[in-house]
Amino acid sequence: MPSPEDVSLLARYNGWQNREMKMALEALPIAALHVDRGAHFGSILATVNHVLWADQLWMSRLAGWPRPEGGIPESTRMAPTLSAWSAERFRVDARLILWSEGLRAVSLRGDLRWYSGATGREQVRPVGQCVLHMFNHQAHHRGQVHAMLTAAGGAGWVSDLAFMPEDGPWL
Repeated sequence: MPSPEDVSLLARYNGWQNREMKMALEALPIAALHVDRGAHFGSILATVNHVLWADQLWMSRLAGWPRPEGGIPESTRMAPTLSAWSAERFRVDARLILWSEGLRAVSLRGDLRWYSGATGREQVRPVGQCVLHMFNHQAHHRGQVHAMLTAAGGAGWVSDLAFMPEDGPWL
């Protein structure tokens, strides 16, 4: 299972990646963000909204944050514009980093229980596994956004953890 240091690294990586992605998305015409590109959630904006929603959902389970409204179908409509998404993404990433910096090894032990709307039943998984899943989910969908962005003629961004700046900026 992950250590608190691993989680902190992943939280900083997530913030850095979302910052890089935001800059790449801002270079696209606004209309390009709304085109259905055949990805699971359709458009670029819908996909980044889903990730923002999922991060808030997981943190409601892991750290008692307020649960976001709606379920997976509504997750794609969290923010109507890129600027609204960017502002909320920045707040969530800052909170994720602060949360990760306060973790202790005991925080990542034990089981997490929750009702899953996706499966329609209660789930029980190790806390550390759920934390890793949250970060993996982010990376999965950012990869989809990267592919949609480049297909739309945009420039991608460096996503390799090995090239993350050691001293930031992460947000």
